Amino acid sequence: MIFFLLIAGLFAGFILLYLFILRPKHLRWGATNDEIKLALPGDEVNNNPDFNATRAITINAAPDEIWKWIIQIGSNRAGWYSIDWIDNGNTPSSAEILPEFQNIFINQFIPFTPDQKNGMWVKDFRPSDFILWIDKSQSSTWLWKLLPEADGKTRLLTRLRTRYEWKSIWIIYFLIYDFGDIFMMKKCMKGIKERAEKNKK
Repeated sequence: MIFFLLIAGLFAGFILLYLFILRPKHLRWGATNDEIKLALPGDEVNNNPDFNATRAITINAAPDEIWKWIIQIGSNRAGWYSIDWIDNGNTPSSAEILPEFQNIFINQFIPFTPDQKNGMWVKDFRPSDFILWIDKSQSSTWLWKLLPEADGKTRLLTRLRTRYEWKSIWIIYFLIYDFGDIFMMKKCMKGIKERAEKNKK
């Protein structure tokens, strides 16, 4: 009984640590207060998301160079520049610009899994400025935004706003996703930075 209570207490402590200390930091990794407050495309789709994350990273490259890496993202495309055995069927993410994935259009499907069954659709975009994805339910969005800086560098912002289906079996996935997203997203953004800086013209 004492052992059970100890385990339960440790688990409860971890949950509280995650919710009130770790999660708030994860949801704004790399972003400034001003960037978090920015009104961005897609914000109007979901006014009360359960998961609302704005992350940012500085890249020593121009927006048009970074744009090429973003629009080719996806499983069975260029990959996610992240943990490939998890999100790309163990196929290495591309270290090159792939011409066949450089055309983007409204309602284009961006596959998240190798079986092509899960993903988002392109809702809106402006070349070298932003691209906005939306899910099938039209309630969750994922924005990639490029902000040029005076020194020739660029701030890459991502904003992910998701509504959880609390009454669905999918809530198990959402809770795992809530915890694991930061690790995947950090690696993805750092992967874009590494590739864009290494290959800039």
